Amino acid sequence: MSNLNESLSQLVAVDGALCAAVVDSTSGMLLGSAGGGVDMELAAAGNTEVVRAKIKTMRALGLDDVIDDILITLGKQYHIIRPMLQQEGVFIYLVLDKSKANLALARRKVQEIEKSLLF
Repeated sequence: MSNLNESLSQLVAVDGALCAAVVDSTSGMLLGSAGGGVDMELAAAGNTEVVRAKIKTMRALGLDDVIDDILITLGKQYHIIRPMLQQEGVFIYLVLDKSKANLALARRKVQEIEKSLLF
């Protein structure tokens, strides 16, 4: 995780970003976070359940595919969850202020960070 802090800093620099995290979805533990406004320990644990539920549902449906990202749209926020392809059991989590963020650019930045994050 040599560039974890740098990657998190880049994510919270995205227009409208409130906070970002990298989470171990096998344990629900926060590996690193930046920004504020959300209890990231609680968010890490809760979103681990979201990822697990989606994977379980995909298996039950017999879908032979992977999750690119999960987008949760709230009244005032976007929450992006992106499982890392090269690091199974880890996901990137980004919270955005809906009124200030460009969702397409934010998703692209998360994808870029996912490719560059080293473990």
